[in-house]
Amino acid sequence: MPIIKSAIKRVKVNARQRQENRGPKSALATGLKKFRALVKEGKIEEAEKLLPETVSLVDVSARKGIITKENADRRKARLALMLEKAKKAE
Repeated sequence: MPIIKSAIKRVKVNARQRQENRGPKSALATGLKKFRALVKEGKIEEAEKLLPETVSLVDVSARKGIITKENADRRKARLALMLEKAKKAE
């Protein structure tokens, strides 16, 4: 445990922030996993319907600071690319 007052406060703040980020981070991971599973199973129509919802989850996570804007952009691009490749493979 830290001895310095400011370090003690940082430990408390970090713990609170970690708890606040846990829910949205988990929701993001679940949404991405659902989308990838649909694409992998070949359910392209369902994946197309889920894409806007998944992109929204990624955007919200970036806005809340859970992931960076660059990370969000990269994830959205990869999701769209994954869907396009699955469409062509059909």
